[in-house]
Amino acid sequence: MNELVRSLPSPTLPGLHLPCLDTYKGWLFKWTNYLKGYQRRWFVLSNGLLSYYRTQAEMAHTCRGTIPLAKAHIEVGDTCHLVLTSGGRSYHLKATSEGECQRWVSALQQAKANATLLMHHSDDSGDEGPVPQEDRALTQGVLKTLASKLDDLSTCNELIGKHGAALQRSLSELEELRGSADSTDKVKAVNERATLFRITSNAMINACRDFLDVAESHSRRWQKALQHEREQRHHLEETIEQLAKQHNSLERAWRENPTSYTGVERSQEGDASDENDDAEFFDAMEDSPAFITVTASGNVQHKRSGSNQSMMSGGVPNDWTHNENDNSGTNHMQGRTRRSRIPDKPNYSLNLWSIMKNCIGKDLSKIPMPVNFNEPLSMLQRLSEDLEYSELLDRAARCDSSLEQMCLVAAFSVSSYSTTVHRTAKPFNPLLGETYELDRLDEYGYRSISEQVSHHPPAAAHHVTSQRGWTLWQHITIDSKFRGKYISVVPLGNIHLQFHSSGNHYVWSKVTSTVHNIIVGKLWIDQSGDIDIVNNTTKDTCRLKFSPYSYFSREVPRKVTGVVEDREGTAHYILSGTWDDKMESAKIVDSSQGCGGSEGKQKTVYQTLQPKLLWKKYPLPDNAENMHFFSSLALTLNEPEEGVAPTDSRLRPDQRLMEAGLWDEANVQKQRLEECQRLERKRREAQANQALEEGQDIEGYQPLWFEKRTDESMRESTYVYRGGYWEAKDRQDWSQSPEIF
Repeated sequence: MNELVRSLPSPTLPGLHLPCLDTYKGWLFKWTNYLKGYQRRWFVLSNGLLSYYRTQAEMAHTCRGTIPLAKAHIEVGDTCHLVLTSGGRSYHLKATSEGECQRWVSALQQAKANATLLMHHSDDSGDEGPVPQEDRALTQGVLKTLASKLDDLSTCNELIGKHGAALQRSLSELEELRGSADSTDKVKAVNERATLFRITSNAMINACRDFLDVAESHSRRWQKALQHEREQRHHLEETIEQLAKQHNSLERAWRENPTSYTGVERSQEGDASDENDDAEFFDAMEDSPAFITVTASGNVQHKRSGSNQSMMSGGVPNDWTHNENDNSGTNHMQGRTRRSRIPDKPNYSLNLWSIMKNCIGKDLSKIPMPVNFNEPLSMLQRLSEDLEYSELLDRAARCDSSLEQMCLVAAFSVSSYSTTVHRTAKPFNPLLGETYELDRLDEYGYRSISEQVSHHPPAAAHHVTSQRGWTLWQHITIDSKFRGKYISVVPLGNIHLQFHSSGNHYVWSKVTSTVHNIIVGKLWIDQSGDIDIVNNTTKDTCRLKFSPYSYFSREVPRKVTGVVEDREGTAHYILSGTWDDKMESAKIVDSSQGCGGSEGKQKTVYQTLQPKLLWKKYPLPDNAENMHFFSSLALTLNEPEEGVAPTDSRLRPDQRLMEAGLWDEANVQKQRLEECQRLERKRREAQANQALEEGQDIEGYQPLWFEKRTDESMRESTYVYRGGYWEAKDRQDWSQSPEIF
């Protein structure tokens, strides 16, 4: 049975409205996750807060969660369901009957109304609350203030009582002296008013005393619960630290002798704690390639990208394969001399979990974070960094065979991830209208322009034109979520590449990036998923599989495999390698159906020639570990240049200060820019609302250098370059560029 407890100050009089405290208690079913479904919880509604516990006994020491109702949205669903939305999180609750559900809804709505009235003077900034020490000091200060006010009220009550008693005595004496009926009635009326005033004062004092008692009792309960939570947190940190040490020991042991771990049983996975409901497990067999390669010599090999196999089998390499004798350092320093280092990264310590724990399940692009979690590059510059191995496309443009060209395009799509292996920091979210140009016409024959075309969701458009026979463009929207133990970044949108001479038009998308060990341990990044590359002109295809990392897999970490097929579905090349090191191709000379694989599936056996190297990662510059693990190209991306647009990322003050090591000053500038962006967004929304009221057409934000078009072949709406940027740069006419910094 649910309980409704009302504490009313006594005595009460008709027409006298005094504050009251409503408490509603009872059992409800709360949705937890897909494994457990709805679980029975004990809910307590008090003082505008809805708290829940696993049992009634937990009320004395452990609260499982608290929902503030002042800003909560209450929605009634079907069949005894109700949904509370507060602070960006939804709570799905279910009652045992319609009547019980209606009683809860009424109590919640009343509590919300009361809480809203009590909070109308509070600051609605949305910032995090103070730290526990400040919270405790604030609570004690409020209690002292309340006690002081109550003493004042008690003093006033005593004075009122004295003067009231004296007034009544005087009136009684007056009544005895005067026998007139009219005067007696008037005196009685005044006497009743004085009595009523005294009773009202007593009731007010009692109400204040009750309020103080409640505040004191809640303060003691909060302090007890806080102490319990601190002890639990300390215990959890110790446990996680031990697990992290065991994890590192196991990983080192496996790397030293991986063959001894191939038979590890995984029967204990089902015993995971119920607090670890989002744990992910990868089956190593599912990640193995669906084919087996056999070299021309007849030796069966499960292709492993880390093996020391011959890259070239005699003779001079073809033009479309990689020459291992190329000096990558010289290649990167062609043309003008560019910088080769930036200031070392300061050693700032900051608890990532203290900020991220309140962001579980949220879009990270909407969460303001200090620059401590950033690297001094914007997302637009990270897009431009994909061009680090543009020579792959230069070689592809010279290919006569579309299948060989597909191999190089596939290697280029993999090469863009090689710079991320040590880069766990996030780039700066570009401001709306921010641009970035990368002019490498003299060195590598291309120049690139990108622009932030949307803020929520964050989206960027990118266009590259090369004098060496190709054009690349993309419109990418970033969807990033924090899942408690890891951050997933999912790029949405397609990358387009067209070669001028053949007209071959390639389309592909990016895979999911995941940053692990958010809570404890060393951060590390993984790439997983499939890339389907399609030549829309010839209908050739290539599917690249990025295998997720698994401790129990015998495969090489960060493995990438793929097959190049023609429009008929005939396989011509096998691709293999790792996304952080190199990619190889092997020409198929024969294929047949082999023995059954996992779950009875047959694997195709391909007989291939010796593999040839398509791409190999450039070594990192000296001292890269102290320069955010930037590559040679990344070190030059934020280098100041003359003549760029006033919206260029190089001119962003917070990013520039961070690169210089002035992180405190960078945080101040970052907050200023974000606040200016919020004000600008509100201004545009106000203009749109005004236009809507006046019946005018509403035109949303329009980028300066890109426009939205519909691609009939892909049946998608995308932003493409409208032209004019490089002409404006030649004229140094930036009159149309907004002032965003």
